[in-house]
Order: sequence, then C-alpha cells, then structure tokens
Amino acid sequence: MDLIETLRDKARKNPKRIVLPEGEEPRTVKAATIITREKLAHVTLIGNRAKIEAAAKDQGVDVGAVPSIDPETAKDFDEYAAAYFEARKAKGMTPEEARRIMKDTVFYGTMMVHKGQADGLVSGALHSTADTVRPALQFIKTKPGISIVSSSFIMIVPDCEYGEKGMFIFADCAVMPNPTDKELAEIAIASAETGRVLCGLDPKVALLSFSTYGSAKHELVDKVKSALKIAREKAPDLKIDGELQADAAIIPRIGKSKAPGSAIAGQANVLIFPDLQSGNIAYKLVERLAKAQAVGPVLQGMNKPVNDLSRGCSVDDIVNVVAITSLQAAGL
Repeated sequence: MDLIETLRDKARKNPKRIVLPEGEEPRTVKAATIITREKLAHVTLIGNRAKIEAAAKDQGVDVGAVPSIDPETAKDFDEYAAAYFEARKAKGMTPEEARRIMKDTVFYGTMMVHKGQADGLVSGALHSTADTVRPALQFIKTKPGISIVSSSFIMIVPDCEYGEKGMFIFADCAVMPNPTDKELAEIAIASAETGRVLCGLDPKVALLSFSTYGSAKHELVDKVKSALKIAREKAPDLKIDGELQADAAIIPRIGKSKAPGSAIAGQANVLIFPDLQSGNIAYKLVERLAKAQAVGPVLQGMNKPVNDLSRGCSVDDIVNVVAITSLQAAGL
C-alpha cells in the first residue's frame, strides 16, 4: 500500500468534518462526491445550491449526498457576522463591512471551523494561499507556543535506504522565506508533529546547514545553532540535532564520521532547511531527479487544520488534501 492509500485508509477510520469553501468549483464538486462515497471525511460545500448542482451535472456526478451551505441564506450568518465584527472592531471594522466580508465563502467556512461547526478547511483551487490563510490567522490563529504558519512536504523517494525507508518530511519549502532562529525552532517542532500524525514516524529531526558541528563559521550557521537550543527548550522530548550537513543528517557512515555521538546524524527523517530558498530548491530537485513523490504542501501550526491547494490542482489532489486535513483534525 503506497502512502496515499495509507493516508486514505487512516482517514476512513475516523472521518472528520471538512468544509470546502469553493463549493461551486467543478473539481471541488467532483472531489466532494468521491470523498463522500469513500467515507474519507464528512465534507460540506459552501456556495449556491443551484450552482453546485449545475457543476455536478457538468462533471457527470451526483451531489445529492453532499450537504451544502449558502452564506447568503445560512441560519448562522448573523451570528458569524457579529462575531467577526466583535473580533475586528478594534481595527476599524464596521457591522456593515463584517456582513459583506462574511458573504465570502472562505471567511464563512473559516468561521465554521472557528465556531466548531467543522473540524478543518481546504481551499485554494480558486483562491491564493494568502486568501486561504488570512481568515484563519484572524480568528483560528496558531497553536499555543507557535507564532507562525509553516509548511512541509512528505517526500517518498523510491529505492532509498535513508530516512524512513525513503520517507522524509521536508520543511519549510513553501511559506516562510527567511525564518529567524525562533521561527526555525517552531518549524522543526511542527514538522515533527506532521511526520508523527500523517506518516506514523518516530520523528528524528535534523536542522540542516552547510556546516556540521562547527566545521564552518558564519552567522547563518549561528542561526541554526540557536534554533537547536530554542527547540530543545520548547520541546525537551523531541529528538533533534544540528547543525548538520545533509549527508551527515541522512547517511549513517557520514553521520558517524562528521557528528560522532549524535543520536540523529545519519538517522534523520525530518529535514529542516535554513530558509525557503534551500527548502524549495531541495524538494523540487529530489522530486524530479530522484523521481520522488512529493505530497503537500501541508500547512502546519494552526490551532485547527487549514490547508491550501494549488490552483492547478487535480480532483485527486483535492481528495488527498481533504484526507490529510481530516487526519490532522483527528490528531491520529
């Protein structure tokens, strides 16, 4: 069973309520019928019912078993608009503006998650990452002790003996351009949790650098060293080490040579890159040159799960991200 089927199988065991605010979008409508049929999650489409049914007809699917909510007529609309006004009035929000904004399906769906009417949200087939994340930052916010939203990719490298039989978590490859030492520590902690929840890993985290154990002197190395200290203070039970070069992190022979005594060197399955440039370049190179499967990005650090899609996503992509979001909500 490959990773995707494993994730879907896990999701079926404890399906959560996931809201899809792009409910009139054809790929999303089709994905919702698959998710419902396969019992991967309890999905709700946000949008006008007539438009949803028209999209379903165009896709050749039956959306009768998939519930939907139209913000324009929803019974909770007044409550949600009032809650949004209260949360934002100190920043100049007016009741009229709050009502206008709450008609936006992403804001409405995010408020459903915030109010406990849904367990997670998936958007991005039509909206940008900023449009997906902004409402979540305003009222779902980040987990206690985490100040940022970051991302990770699950990387499955074929015929690979390193990591967890070729499985790794790479972070951050999509969100944080130049994290501080504190932010790097938070990315490490969040990525370890992603590996545990989604992949069943016993996370072994390497903070990567162009230096191993002081082999080079530079302020960029100092940032990684500082991140290690912060991460160990914030999560004393986390298996983490750094600074480590990539080969020292994943190849046992080189790990023993360059970082003798390290419990992580040569064994790492969660790789934390020092900045977005290195992370993004690394995951794309591994995906293309090693023919790896890259699953993600998975957004992490939110109090409740919110995940972003590519606007070029396929129906299968939507189904898979919903399964991942359901697993995050279950904390399995």
